[in-house]
Amino acid sequence: MRIVFAGTPDAAVPSLERLLASPRHDVVAVVTRPDAASGRGRRVVRSPIGALADEAGIEVLMPSRPSDEDFVARLTELAPDCCPVVAYGALVPPHVLAVPRYGWVNLHFSLLPAWRGAAPVQAAIAAGDEITGASAFRLEEGLDTGPVFGVATERVRPDDTSGVLLDRLSHSGAALLESVLDGIEDDTVHAEPQPAEGVSYAPKITVENARVDWTTPAAAVDRHIRAVTPAPGAWTSIGDTRVKLGPVRVTDDVVPAGTVVVERKRVLVGTASTAVELGTVQPQGKKQMIAADWARGARLDGEVTAS
Repeated sequence: MRIVFAGTPDAAVPSLERLLASPRHDVVAVVTRPDAASGRGRRVVRSPIGALADEAGIEVLMPSRPSDEDFVARLTELAPDCCPVVAYGALVPPHVLAVPRYGWVNLHFSLLPAWRGAAPVQAAIAAGDEITGASAFRLEEGLDTGPVFGVATERVRPDDTSGVLLDRLSHSGAALLESVLDGIEDDTVHAEPQPAEGVSYAPKITVENARVDWTTPAAAVDRHIRAVTPAPGAWTSIGDTRVKLGPVRVTDDVVPAGTVVVERKRVLVGTASTAVELGTVQPQGKKQMIAADWARGARLDGEVTAS
């Protein structure tokens, strides 16, 4: 099958690698978001998918919008049979969806129709889901509403962060995507409409959304912090200092919600149920460190609160 692959971040890399290695499929180009400034030096860098395509000697298309006339003309010239999509990051208009004869097949990291939207992995962890997965579906105008070709399931582990879980899903999803493309070519898989029941949404998480609410129970605090790790990163203000928080441990200690208790080897923060023990913290503008070491250096004592 002749393929133009669309994707941008690291989570899309296993899928592209698998398709590049497949003897059945010919990846003739990739579509990715335009090069962007990154890091303190604001150096312009390729997306992970663009960089992998460069290594493989494949044409890289970077339209500012998928509706750009030059892009549509080039895509039409390439005449792909199918355009697999993994976290591309832009909406594809209907007339562009119609270019490949088998359409665009999107790999989404949830069991649709659950967690449609930009942050399905984060939403699954925050909600306390025990099972999640990946879905390969036909892309259409609606938000992750297209009919589904197949799914792969994955257990959510008690210590999973969104970064760790997404890494596992990116690999199991890559195998799913390849098998679906094989089946489309062989006419052995067919897309089924999503059920009307069980629809939920996972909008993009902002930095403000990542702030910890200490008035929720410890289990919810734990899930919230893991859900937004590594990005955008959970945070709170302890006294006058804003700190980024790594994953925490739920304890049996009872501490008033938002109250910080500094002990010799641990730092506790109260929630609506029991306290949590902080793991690592990163004060703004400083390096990440063990919470107890930071508390000693910051001379935290007396009545300190987190908010």
